[in-house]
Amino acid sequence: MADEKPPPYSPPASSKSSLTSRPSTGSLRAAHPPSPRSSSRHPSVSSQQSMADILSSPPKQEGVPLRDWRTVKVGELLSNRELLFVDLDTPVESACQTLIDNELSSLPIRSSPNAESVCGTFDYSDLTAFLLLIMGLYQPDEDEDMSSFEELARKARAGSTIPVKLVKDLGKKDPFITVPETEGLAKVVEVFGSGVHRIAVVREGTNQVIGMISQLRLISFFWEHGRSFPTIDQLYPRSLRELNIGSGEVISINGDKKVLDALELMNSEGVSSLAVVDNQHNVVGNISTWDVKYLTRSSSMPLLKSSCLHFLSVILTDRGLSDGKDSYPVFHVNAQSTLAHTVAKVVATQAHRMWIVETPSPASTAPPTPTIPPAVAVPPISVLSPLPSSSAFPITAPPTLTAGALPGAHLSGRLMGVVSLTDILNIFARSAGLTPVDPNEARRQRRRSSSSSMRTSFDQGSRSSLDLRELRESSRSSFEIRR
Repeated sequence: MADEKPPPYSPPASSKSSLTSRPSTGSLRAAHPPSPRSSSRHPSVSSQQSMADILSSPPKQEGVPLRDWRTVKVGELLSNRELLFVDLDTPVESACQTLIDNELSSLPIRSSPNAESVCGTFDYSDLTAFLLLIMGLYQPDEDEDMSSFEELARKARAGSTIPVKLVKDLGKKDPFITVPETEGLAKVVEVFGSGVHRIAVVREGTNQVIGMISQLRLISFFWEHGRSFPTIDQLYPRSLRELNIGSGEVISINGDKKVLDALELMNSEGVSSLAVVDNQHNVVGNISTWDVKYLTRSSSMPLLKSSCLHFLSVILTDRGLSDGKDSYPVFHVNAQSTLAHTVAKVVATQAHRMWIVETPSPASTAPPTPTIPPAVAVPPISVLSPLPSSSAFPITAPPTLTAGALPGAHLSGRLMGVVSLTDILNIFARSAGLTPVDPNEARRQRRRSSSSSMRTSFDQGSRSSLDLRELRESSRSSFEIRR
C-alpha cells in the first residue's frame, strides 16, 4: 500500500525580511567541526556530548581581521594536496579505485596524460549509472542508440576493460565550469548558489587545471573563517524557518524498497542521496551515490536486491569495523534549527544536504517484520570485478530488517523537507546583493532535463569565464542545474 506523503515543508512568508537586518551574534555559532580527514568521517550517536560541544561551544577568536568575502580570490581555497586526474583511456575500475582510496567525490578527466586542460569529470553518479547499465536497468534518452548501450553492457559483463570515456557522461552532471585562480568568490558563490556542485580552477591566462573547488569546500571555508565575514556571521544565529531556506520538494524512499530501486531513483532524478523513511515517513537513514562503493564486487550483488534498511545496516557495520566504534551519521535538522547548527552538521558529516524533520510519528501499526542478526560487512573492495547480468545471477534477498532496529532510528522525526548546500550558498549570495538562480527552479529543471542536454553543456563549459546570464538562461534550456 502506498505511503501517504506528509504536507510539504513551507517556511513562513514573514521570513522575506532583509537577510542582513540583525546584528551579529557570533557567540551563538558552533565551534569548528573536526577535519573531514579525521579518523571518523561521520559523528555518531555514541558521541552526542561531543556533537553538543561542536554546536554550542565555539572557541574564542581574538583579533580576527574583518574581510569582504566577495573579494577573496578562489586560489586561496585550493588545497596543498596533490590534484589527481584520470585520462579518457583510464579503465573504469582504476578510476573507481582512485575515488575510493583517496576518499574523493570526483576526478577531473584529461584527454591524455600530458594534457593540461580538463574535458570533464568522473564521479559516483557515473558509477551508479554504469552499474545500472550492467544490470540492464539503465534508461537512455529516446534519441540515443540503445544498441550501443547494450554492447557496452555486454562487454562489461564479460569482464572487458571499459575506459572512462565511455561512461563519463552516463550520470547526470552539472555544467563543467572553469575559473581563473584570481577570480573573486562573488562569482563562485553565485554559481554554486545556482546549483552547480563543483568548478575547476585554472592558472591565470592558461587552461591548466590546478585545483577543484566544491560547494562543500566553500561552505567549510566560510565556516572556518566565518568571524572574518560579518555578512555571513550574522546569518548563523537565525533559524531555517526565519531565513526561508530549504525545500518541501524532497525525494525519499521507503526502507522496505530494494537498493536497486534507490539507485534507479537517484540516477533518474539526478540527486546524490535519498532519505530512507519508514511507513510513517520518519527518517531512518540516508543512502547516497557514495555508498555505491559497497556494490562494486560480484560477491556483493545480493545487496542490490536487499532492502534499503538491510543495506544501511551493512554500511553501519562496515563503518564500525573501520572506525573501531559504532557510527550513525546525524543527517537531520528541523525548521527551528539555526543556520549555525545546520552548517556545523553539514561540515562534520561531509553531507551535501540535511533532511528537515518534525517530531517522530508513532510507530507503524503494520505487523512487525522479522529482524536479522548483525550484518556482515562486505569484503574489502576490489572494484568492478566482472559483474553478471541480473538475469544471469540468481539473487536471493536477505531477511528483512525493521526500521526500529537501526541505531539512531528514533532520533530523527517525520520527513518534511530538505536543505542543501545550494540553499545555504544561495542565501549567502543573496545576503551580499548577488542574484543567483532560484534553487527550487534549479531542482525542477534538473528533473526536466536529460543527460544528453548535459553532454551539450560539457563542450560549452570548457572556457574559463563565468556568465550568470548564460547560466540562468541555460537553466531554462540546455544546461541542467542540479542540487
